[in-house]
Amino acid sequence: MSIEFLPCDAGRPPASELVAATLAEYDETFAFRGEGPSATPADFSPPGGVYLVGMLDGAPACGGGVKALGEGIAEIKRMYVTPAHRRRGVGRELLTALEDAARDLGHRVVRLDTTAHPPHLRRMYLAAGYREIADYNGNPYAGFWGEKPLDGRTSRA
Repeated sequence: MSIEFLPCDAGRPPASELVAATLAEYDETFAFRGEGPSATPADFSPPGGVYLVGMLDGAPACGGGVKALGEGIAEIKRMYVTPAHRRRGVGRELLTALEDAARDLGHRVVRLDTTAHPPHLRRMYLAAGYREIADYNGNPYAGFWGEKPLDGRTSRA
């Protein structure tokens, strides 16, 4: 499996479709209704942000964004893996690509949050080197907040 990650305008397809699917899933699961920390397509734009779409076999398999928080700190947001590609390591590859993108944008630290369920997401972030931190964004749906320093090396071998 070889995923090609492409920077895309988060306000246009296919990125906007992945963001919409993410928000629809949040709404279905948590009655999200757009509440919680925001992220607009402009947040996922240079100079401090980016939205990556992972293409697999010519179709979007996943997407996620990097949003600048300031002072060398970025947040990974709206990570989404299409249902057909879940449980195949795509989420971990997306996380690595987003960390690399944040590093390339000059960020020294990345943060993220996730819900308490399903618990495998928290385990994935801890295994990827995130340490649990206090709530930094007031997301009422989050049950885990994490932070990871980015060194000068690429995450991918």
